[in-house]
Formats: sequence, C-alpha cells, structure tokens
Amino acid sequence: MAGVLWDIGVALCVLLSLSGAGTQSAPGCALWCPRKSSCINATACRCNPGFSSTSGEIFTNILESCDDINECAPPMAPPCGKLADCVNTEGSFYCMCNPGYGLSSGAKTFRNESENTCQDVNECTSGQNPCHNTTHCLNTVGSYECRCRPGWTPAPGSPNGPNTTICEDVDECRSGQHQCHVSTVCINSVGSYRCRCRQGWKLKTRSLNNQTARTNQTKSVNQSSVVCEATPFSTLTWLPGIDSQILSWFFDKIQNLSSDVKPDSAKDTMQSLINSVDELMETLGDMETLPPHVRHRMATHLLSGLEDVLRSIAGTLPEGPFTYRSPSKTELSLMVQERGTGNVTVGQSHARVMLDWAVAAGDGGSGRTVVGVLSSNMTKLLANASFDMDPETQKELEEFYESPVRGARLRLLSPVNSVFLSNKNTKRLDSLVTFAFSHDVDTPKTRQELICAFWKNDSERGGHWATEGCRKLGSRNGSTTCQCNHLSSFAILVAHYDVEDPKLALFTKVGLSLSLICLLLCILTFLLVRPIQSSRTTVHLHLCICLFVGSAVFLAGIENEGGEVGLRCRLVAGLLHYCFLAAFCWMSLEGLELYFLVVRVFRGQGLRTRWLCLIGYGVPLFIVAVSVAVKSQCYGHELYCWLRRDGGFLWSFLGPVTVIVLCNSVIFVTTVWKLTQKFSEINPDMKKLKKARALTVTAVAQLIVLGCTWVFGLVLFDPHSWVLAYVFSVLNCLQGVFLFVLHCLLNKKVREEYRKWACLVVGNKYSEFSSSSTGTGQQQTRVLRPSESGM
Repeated sequence: MAGVLWDIGVALCVLLSLSGAGTQSAPGCALWCPRKSSCINATACRCNPGFSSTSGEIFTNILESCDDINECAPPMAPPCGKLADCVNTEGSFYCMCNPGYGLSSGAKTFRNESENTCQDVNECTSGQNPCHNTTHCLNTVGSYECRCRPGWTPAPGSPNGPNTTICEDVDECRSGQHQCHVSTVCINSVGSYRCRCRQGWKLKTRSLNNQTARTNQTKSVNQSSVVCEATPFSTLTWLPGIDSQILSWFFDKIQNLSSDVKPDSAKDTMQSLINSVDELMETLGDMETLPPHVRHRMATHLLSGLEDVLRSIAGTLPEGPFTYRSPSKTELSLMVQERGTGNVTVGQSHARVMLDWAVAAGDGGSGRTVVGVLSSNMTKLLANASFDMDPETQKELEEFYESPVRGARLRLLSPVNSVFLSNKNTKRLDSLVTFAFSHDVDTPKTRQELICAFWKNDSERGGHWATEGCRKLGSRNGSTTCQCNHLSSFAILVAHYDVEDPKLALFTKVGLSLSLICLLLCILTFLLVRPIQSSRTTVHLHLCICLFVGSAVFLAGIENEGGEVGLRCRLVAGLLHYCFLAAFCWMSLEGLELYFLVVRVFRGQGLRTRWLCLIGYGVPLFIVAVSVAVKSQCYGHELYCWLRRDGGFLWSFLGPVTVIVLCNSVIFVTTVWKLTQKFSEINPDMKKLKKARALTVTAVAQLIVLGCTWVFGLVLFDPHSWVLAYVFSVLNCLQGVFLFVLHCLLNKKVREEYRKWACLVVGNKYSEFSSSSTGTGQQQTRVLRPSESGM
C-alpha cells in the first residue's frame, strides 16, 4: 500500500514539472525547475544568486527547492564593519548603523564595509528632543538620558533617565534646602530660590543685591553673604505752628511704639497703635479749638503719616490676613503675603477693597506685599470741610436739576477709610480699584445724593473732599459701591446741593408774599371803587386775579418735596401753566387798551367785556388743553411742579409769552413816544426835568403792566449770572406791588376813596375832609398825570 502511494506522488510531481516546463523559454530545458532557479539543460537546474539547495547550487533532483541564504549568519562573516549590524533580506542583505549612530552622509543603509562611516548621533540637538519639556536631555555615546534640571525632581512615580521622565519644581524654602540667612526671607522660584531682606530691613552686605541673589547648581552663590539689618520705622513728624497737647501725646506714643517694633511683638504693637488712634479720635481735646483749615491740615498730615507707620509695621508681620479692632470701632485689616496673581480682597465691617496684586506690589519687584484698610471715625476732625466737585459731575447735576449748582452742604455717613499698599505710587493706577463701604442707612431726599469722596491735600485749605477719578456704582441697604483710579482716604458723604441761591429764594418768597397782599388790595379796589370803573379797570381786575391765583399756587405748591411726580404735582403744574398764560393774555389786552387810549387819541372805547374775557381766559384754556392732550406726562418734575423741558414742551408756555412780550414791547415804545409828544403839546413851558420825571414814571409803569420785564428772562437771563437773576426776581416778584402803586396809590380818584373809607373808620365826615382840601386849587394849568388819565 505504501508503495502505491509513493508511485502516485512521483507521477504527480512529474506531471507538474512537465506542465511548468512548458513555460521555459529555452528549448530542451528541464520543465520541472523550482522557483528562484533557472534551467541549465533538460536534466539540471541552477539556484538564483542568494539562494541554494541541499545539493548545491546545481541540482538534478526534481524534489529539490531553492532556499534563501542568510548572509548575516555564521559561519559567514558580516561585511558591514564596526558600529553596524547586518540585516538579511530575501536573496540579499544590507548594513545599518547601530541605534544611536548614523552615517555621516545621512543615508540609512550601505552594502560594503568601505561604505561604513557610522558615528554617534546627538539626539538632544538633532531637532527632535525626545525628553519631556520639564527635563534636560543629556547625550551619551550611542544613546541619551532625560534628567531633571537643578532645582527639579522627578514627579512621584516617574523614573529619572528615560524619555518618560517628568520633573517638578523643588520648593527649597519649604524643604529647608535653602541657604538663606536668618535675617532674610527665602522666596521660592521655578527651579531655584532667592533670599530677600525682610520688610523694613535693608541689605547689609553691599556686594550682593537682595533682588538678584539666587541659588542654582550651575552658578554657585554664597547665600550666607546675603545678610540684612533692621531699618528705623517711619514715624509721625510734628507740624510747625501747631500747639496741641493731645497731638503731642499721640505723636510721642506712636514714636515709642515704632521704635520698639520687633517681629515677634509686631501684632501687639499694631493693636496698641490702633487703640491710640481710637483714643485720639474720641477725645480731640484742644484740637477742637483749632481753626478749620488748621484741623484739616493736621488731618491730612495724620492720615499720610499713619499710612507710612502702618506699612512699616505690617512688613514685620508673618504672612496671612489680620484684623485689629478697638472699643470705639476703629478697625485695621491687613493682607500680607508673597506677591500673587489675580485679584485680592481685603475688608472688615466698615469697608471692603478689591484690587489687582500687580497694583498692590507696584514696580518694587517681587516679594511680600502689604494691603491694608484703616477705618476710623474722623467726623469731628473733618467737620466743616469744603467740597470740590469735578466738572463732569457738575455738568450732570446741572442738567438734571436744570439749574446752576452753586455748592453742597456735606454730612459724613461712613468712617474714613484709608487704603495703603506696598506700592506708594497710587496717584494714578493702571487698573480700577473697587470699594464697598458700609454706612448708616439714609435715603437721599430732594436735591440730596450719596457720593463717593476722597480726602485731598490742599495747601490753602489744608484739605478738602473731592470726587475726581471716582464714581459711584450703586447704593443699597446701607452699603455703597465705588470705583476709583487712585488711592487715598475715602468716605461716603451726603451732599445737599444748592440748586438755587438761598438768599434769592428767600427774597422771592418775601416778594411774592408782599405782592399777594398788594394784588388782593388791587382786586378789592377795582371791585369797590365805582368812579374808576371802565373797560381798562376790567382788564386791570382780571390781570390782578390771574397774577394773584398764580402767585399763590406758586408760593404754596411749586416745591415737589416727595421727589415723585404725582397727581398733586401735575395739577399744580397745569394750574400754574394756565394762570400765567392767562395773566400774559390780559397783559396783551392791557397793551391793546393802552394803544386805543394813547395812540388812537381817546377815540373808541376798546373791546367789550365779553370779548375781553373770551380772549383773556379762552386762549390760555385752549393752549393748556392741547398741551395736556399731547404730552400730559410733561406736567411736573421730580424737583418742582412745573413744565418739563423734554422735547421742547416748555415752549407751550414760552411761545405765547414771547409773542405777547414782543407785541407789548412795540406798544411800549410807541406809547412812550406818543406820550412825549403829548407832554410837549399840553404845556410847552413845562421844565425839562419835570417832563422827564413824569415820562419816566409813566414808562416804568407801562413796562411793569405790559410784562416787558420778562425780556430779562426770555432774552438776557443767564442762570449763572446772579445780577440778572436778582433783577429778574425783583421786577417780576414785586409786580403786584407795582400794580398797586400805579393803579391805586397814584390814582387821584382811588386816593379820595381811600380817604373816605379812612374817615368812615375813624368816625369823621367825608364832607369836612373834602371842604378843607378843595380850597387849595390853583388857576394855573396843571400837567396831565398818568394817574388822572387812567394810564
């Protein structure tokens, strides 16, 4: 059975060989040569170069095959040379430099030893650093290492050497590996550290700079040579020309505390200093008798000196936040730590301050930084201080109040909060500082405002409050937030602005009160004195009624005390609008009547009463009705019950008034010119002085009656000119007085009625009075007076 199988296998091989032989190109070649071989003749085959059979290069056995020759394996000697390895391939081989080496030509492979130029490759400078960025690459012959730099150590779990090494900074200051002297402070840095003098100390060894002294393993520095010594602390100095026992005591106390400061007793020294400040502010003693400018000068010097002293003592404290309080609520908050990044917040019960660490440290280099806030009650010391408003705030207030802001009465709401830093250059900061001040809950009333103010040095006044560079962000529930671009001593004040001259306001009220009395007398006179009844008297009567009602409403309701525009304020504004427009309409009718009387030379009696009332009361009613229908919300203001200026709404009053005043001004000029001619015609021999006097009295009377004095308000009035303001108020607030003098006291018929009434009151007969007064008549021609002609 085995023999049969053998015969079958041989037959299959012969058939396969015969089928492959058909592909041989040479005739007579063996058709059974295997792969990787070539035919020699009909019975023999040859293996290709790099291949061999078990029978040798040439074989005749059809069962042979050609296999790859491993040129790199013994006993064959590799032809590559030193620092190289042989790499076998199918039918061939090539040479390649060992890892860490490379051909000088940059090629990767070679064939002969003569081509071997293998040399060491520097992996660290080849452009592809295999190490982590926290390590240092060290080249070795044929290899490299990833080692931690000086001041670094392998991270936990990381080896030291392979390309997987990761390093981290060594904190020499915490681990105690530094060489800083006990008089210095160790400050860790990335991969190293430095020694710096303590706050308030100075470098004793001049050969080294405490800002650049560093230790590393590449440059050796003798750290024991960096030695510092204590410097004298800042103390308050006495101001010349000030004699005060309480100040002398306080300065001596601060001097003693500053001279005995030591790092281990700095906390107690700081608490004693705060208690001393508290005692000074509570009992000013003889400082209260000093003039205001001297007290304010002393306060400026005291605030500046305390900042220097506190800054010096704070430098001896260890790191961390500190808060010191006294029995009378004087507080000091401190933050002492190495220079950091981002924002820092320091605060206590009176104030909180948030600023950038870079602002706190300034340009003094890195190191420990101090941020402090001192809060104290300085109400007595800073009493009667003046206030300077910056132009931008002044402009905003004047636009809001629609009136000049002449000054402010101040009231201190919060303690005075002095903010000091290690950085002494704080007059102009690179970034804004945010403050939150706590104070008594006080809701501002009309013309009052909470303001963020700071104490500013002033050579003339000693010091004053100012707002320049600060703005208020908001106020709520006894806390006000501010932002400033500088540092100083800050406080929250209540300012009551004088949007009007107090003397002028008092004069206006007195003038209006007197005018109301005179207008009432005029109304009674025009109603009860029959001899003067005429169309002109009717105009006088209604003019006085409109002025009386308008003045009474103005005097009683113009101020909007609540600060909110309610129904009462709108009604007052609407009533004032109507009454004053009606008064000007009657003034126009007064001018019309005067025109008929003087210019038309007594011809005609003027308009009838019903037409006079229709014009005098109907026209203003129409204007007010249209105004209410168009913009009723413009009646009333937060400060006073009058018309708002929004969208030119005030012209609903100024427009008609301007037209009436201009027309009456033309009538005024015309009538004065006509009266001048009439005075000359009536009595040519009249002296010029008497003629001028009579003409002046008449002209002034017409000026008042026709409302031409409003030219000061419409054309010439400048709200910033107190002279024009007083002239305008005098001429218009006393209009009732002028009307009473002109139409009543200077009218002969009215004076006779007054005498009659006086006699009836005292029990005398009018006939007796008149008999004694009629004998004084003269035959000479009298000058026609305005009172007798009804002008």
